[in-house]
Parts: sequence; C-alpha cells; structure tokens
Amino acid sequence: MIIRLIVVAALVLILWLGTRNMKVVPGRGQAALEFVLDFVRKGIVIDTLGEKDGKRFMPVLMTFFFLVLGMNLVGTVPLLQISGTAVAGLPLILSVVAFFLFVVAGFARHGWKYLKNALFLPGVPWPLYFLLTPIEFLSTFILRPVTLFLRLLMNMVAGHMMLVLVFSATQFFLFTVLAQGNLMGLLGIGTFAFGTIWIVFELFVATLQAYVFTFLATIYIQMSLAEEH
Repeated sequence: MIIRLIVVAALVLILWLGTRNMKVVPGRGQAALEFVLDFVRKGIVIDTLGEKDGKRFMPVLMTFFFLVLGMNLVGTVPLLQISGTAVAGLPLILSVVAFFLFVVAGFARHGWKYLKNALFLPGVPWPLYFLLTPIEFLSTFILRPVTLFLRLLMNMVAGHMMLVLVFSATQFFLFTVLAQGNLMGLLGIGTFAFGTIWIVFELFVATLQAYVFTFLATIYIQMSLAEEH
C-alpha cells in the first residue's frame, strides 16, 4: 500500500509539473508528456470511440493507462521492486470499474435493449439462442472483467517472481558460494546479467500491459455503445 501511495503521489506530481506551464514551443519534458497523452487520447480513445464518446470516457481511460503504467514500472525500481498491480486488490478494483463502465455505458445508450444487443446475436435461428445466449452472457459479463483482472495480475506477478528468483540466485552464488572459495559462485555473474536483461523486458511488459488494459476497456465500451454486435 505504501508503494501504491508513492506511485499515486509521483503521478500527480509529474502530471502537475508537466502541465502547469505549457508552452507553444515545448521543451523535452513537455514534448515527452504530450506524446504520451496524445498517444492515449488519440491512439487509443478517440480512434476507438470517436471524438464525442471519446471525450466522455477520456478521464477514466486516461487514469487507467497512467495508473497501471506507474504501478507496473515501480516493480523495476531498486528497493521497491514490487508492482502495485502484482497484488490482487488493485487489478481487481480496476477490472470492476471497467466492467461497470461498459455496462453503464450500454444501458445509458440503449436502455434495456443493451441486453438484447449483448446476448442475442442478430440473424441467428432462434433455436440456437439456447446455446449462444449463455455463451454470450458468460463472455460479456463474466470473462471480460475476469480476463482483464487475471491478465494484468499474472503478468506482473510472473515478472516479479522471476526477478526475485534471479537476484536471489545472484546473491547466493556471489556472497555465499563464491565467498567460500567455490568457483561455482561465478554463476552469479550470469544470473545477474540475465536479471539485468529481464528488467529491460519488464519495462516493455509494464508498458504493454498498461496499453492492453486501457485498449481492451475502450473496446468493451465501444461494443456496448454499438447498435448491435
């Protein structure tokens, strides 16, 4: 929880400092922040939902991206080294929020017709609805939030456990085995090198998972807003 609070405070500070004195000709920091903001705004939200609906859902989706990104990246920071999303609570809350977001969006746009759009595929012979409707219910209202939750959680847990194992092995080989004069301890150099490479990979995964979570939440909202799908 302390790590999560640190990340939230850091995000607020970075975004405040980056936007408090915007210039027509941006410096490096402003240009980098504008690039990320525009990537989420246009590359994910507007391109998927359109201008009107995109602006409505922008605050929550933008929050998803930056919060997940910040929580993921902290897993590679020395002395902290555990992602805020590597413990079930936060991914679960984010997934529940995304679930209510696309369900409420569907009901707000279509009323009770949203359930018809979600559960009854058009152009299908009615006897098949006995098979397809339960599948559509499971897919839309159960699997979507569950897969959002598990995808984010498991990726970050796996990365955290790999780093723990690699650097624990490094400590064991270099400071226990090698300290006793056993040359097998030189294996610690290899585990350290592998751990360093894995940190770079984790930076990529952290960014990718922030994108995937936000993009899928946006897609689910778009599907709820569609007339039929």
